[in-house]
Amino acid sequence: MSSAASDPEKGRVENITSNGGTGRTRVSNDVEEYGPNSGDPVSYQRYPSHIANPGPMGLFSFASTTFILSLFNVGTRGISHPNVVVGMAIFAGGLTQFIAGMWEFPRGNVFGATAFASYGSFWMSYATIFIPGSGIMAAFSDPQELNNAIGIYLIAWFMITIFFLLAVLRRNVAFTVLLSCLSVALLLLAIAEWGGMEQVQKAGGVFGIVTGLVAFYIGVSELLVAEPRAVARLPQGLLHT
Repeated sequence: MSSAASDPEKGRVENITSNGGTGRTRVSNDVEEYGPNSGDPVSYQRYPSHIANPGPMGLFSFASTTFILSLFNVGTRGISHPNVVVGMAIFAGGLTQFIAGMWEFPRGNVFGATAFASYGSFWMSYATIFIPGSGIMAAFSDPQELNNAIGIYLIAWFMITIFFLLAVLRRNVAFTVLLSCLSVALLLLAIAEWGGMEQVQKAGGVFGIVTGLVAFYIGVSELLVAEPRAVARLPQGLLHT
């Protein structure tokens, strides 16, 4: 027989097990984890799963899409229209990151699942605005009304990012920097949409570039930590071939 006392809000599950006459005793598998999976190292019982850490995949998808769009926002190489990022926003920043969020759920990672799934949805919804077939942009006859609507959209995601920031504030330096830069970028881009100020848009693009670079850094660090663990789990015969 086994009973479990869980506290999902703290990311911790404690198992109390006994053999119960079955001759089997389950052993607790407490681990410590950093990065997007938690604001700080926490000890918890991992759910039985063979799913690898999807964090690097989600971070690289987020970083690459944010980096490209931010380069467009600062007018790199004379580019003034961000529509080329639509493909990246749908499949990399959107679909791939959303899948990473879904894979975080069976790993017992509430923060990673919520963040990746949310920003994956953000990128897919953002891309949809710029797809002509969606009819969203065509529905606005007044360009300023469209800008105001996009500004409200960005402010909503600024608020969501602030909520994520509160979850990691003073607990994880890298993610505090990442979400702080993203918050400023979204706020500046919203103000630029409302006021039509090109310099403010470029400033938002600069913070977006920094956000992308920080996300790349965290993704690489997660990948380098995951690789030795993956090699250690390989069958010994494969290590000597």
